Formats: sequence, C-alpha cells, structure tokens
Amino acid sequence: MNPLRRGAAGRLQSRKGAASAPAPLDALARTPAAGDYAEFLRITLPRQEKNVASHRFGSERVWLKKAGPRHGKWGYRVMAAVARMAGLDIIKPVPNPGGEAAIATEARRLKTLAAAGLRVPAVLAQQADGLLISDLGESGRATVVLQERLDQAAAAGPAALLAVWREGLAAIAAVHVCGQHLSQAFDRNLVQCPDGVIGYIDFEDDPAEVMTLAECQARDWLSYLHSTAMMLEAAAPQAAGQHWHAALAGVSAEVRERITNTARRMKWAQKLPASRRWGRDTQRVRAVARLLGRWHLSSAPPVLPN
Repeated sequence: MNPLRRGAAGRLQSRKGAASAPAPLDALARTPAAGDYAEFLRITLPRQEKNVASHRFGSERVWLKKAGPRHGKWGYRVMAAVARMAGLDIIKPVPNPGGEAAIATEARRLKTLAAAGLRVPAVLAQQADGLLISDLGESGRATVVLQERLDQAAAAGPAALLAVWREGLAAIAAVHVCGQHLSQAFDRNLVQCPDGVIGYIDFEDDPAEVMTLAECQARDWLSYLHSTAMMLEAAAPQAAGQHWHAALAGVSAEVRERITNTARRMKWAQKLPASRRWGRDTQRVRAVARLLGRWHLSSAPPVLPN
C-alpha cells in the first residue's frame, strides 16, 4: 500500500458534503434586476434549505450562507482535550456561536481581509440571518480546494506533495505580512483561484476575540499543519521541516516562541495510539506532535525544570 495515498479516499469522500464544495445551482421563479444583490438575497434566503449553497444570478455564481442553529461551545473535542491537557490555549477550538452572530462575524472578517488586499469572497449583500458573497472563480473557471490538490499531489510523490504544501505556507505568510490572521487555516479553507492566487474562505469565527495577534498567527500555522501532518509524516517529514522553518523565518519572535512552546507541551502526544480505531483526530494530533518534536525539539537545548 502506498503510504502517500493513505486516507486520501476517505478525505475525498468526506468532502462531498462540505460547505466549500459547490452545491447545485438554483433557478429563481422571478429574478431581481442585475446587480440587485440585496433583493436576490431577500428572495432566495427563505427558499434555501441548506445552510450554504451556490446559485446562478445572471452570469455570476454566488454563494448564500444562511444563519443556522446556534452551535455548542466545543466543536473539536479531541483538540479541546489536547489543549486542556497540555495547557495550550493557542490550539483550543475558538467558540463559534453559529446563528446570526456567525453571519455578522463572517461579513466583518471578509471586509477586513479584503481591505488588506487579500483574496477573499466579496460581500455582495447582508442581512441579519443571511449573507451573499461572490465566488472566487472567474470566467466560468472554478477554484480548486488546496486539500484536493494535496491529495492529488501525494499520489504523485513527495516532491509534488511538498511543492503544493509550500503554496499553503506562502499563502498563510501573505496573510500575516498584512498584519492579519485567518479563522481556520486548514487546507480545506485555502483555494486556488483560476489565476493561480490562493484565496481564503470560511470565517464564521474570529480567534482575535479570545487571543492576541501573535497567538492567532501561531494558531494559523498550527492549524495548517494539523490538516496536513498525516500525509507529510508519511511522505517527507525532513524536507517538510526545512520548508516549515524557511516559512517561519519571517515571523516575529513571539510567534516562533509560541510554536516552539507548543512543540514542547505536545511532546506527550507523540505516544498517542496510531491505530485508526482511535479516530482520525487522534491520528492527526499524534502526527502534529511528532513533526513538531522532530522540527523544534530534536536539536533544541534541554528545558530546565521550573
């Protein structure tokens, strides 16, 4: 069995229902005037059953996100447990209240990132319980989720995988250079636009509500690693580490310190069971801990006890 393909089929299957995947385009019984996005949102929102779906408005593909039920406090139980056990607030899941609060947060964050010159969907219309945003594709050409590109590259070999993975690192660095941060910097929330630029999606929560900027940016790096660690460990952990440190060379000492501290505090997680029956979240946390230990602790001086 090719280790580079391990888990790819499951990831592709799980993406079929993901919010980032295009939903069927709907046709309106009566179409508002061209460019009247507010009216389009008002008419379409009550008819849409899914929380997220794409529609055709004239020649445009647009996305409509409706306020869903309010969420529970913890969405990622394994990561929350790891954060508590390790004393690492930096990797704890950020509460996402859902409902109208999530709509307001996403609209605000998209506008902020767009003003910073980053590639995000444009806010076309907004009301308390719904948000209409643009598609990042253009001229009939669709975007490609980075997660899918990584799965395809993994099948081609370590060199191809690392080349695509570095694009994600560069995309995160570009956000931080602008003094910004993402919400959930997983590979599924980075998309390659038709012109080759990496865009960013999914901003229903804002880590800055509970973290400093340095913590938010360190969390971005760790979130990306969390979503890609399993394939990296199976393919080329040493080469990936070189790219990781090259990407981190331009970050502040405060961000690097938080990442190194995370590596130290997660050292125990290297001994988590590798068996699939413990779940993919457990496997991902184990892979993250092993890679961080290899990249940050192997040559680091011993930490003196307090």
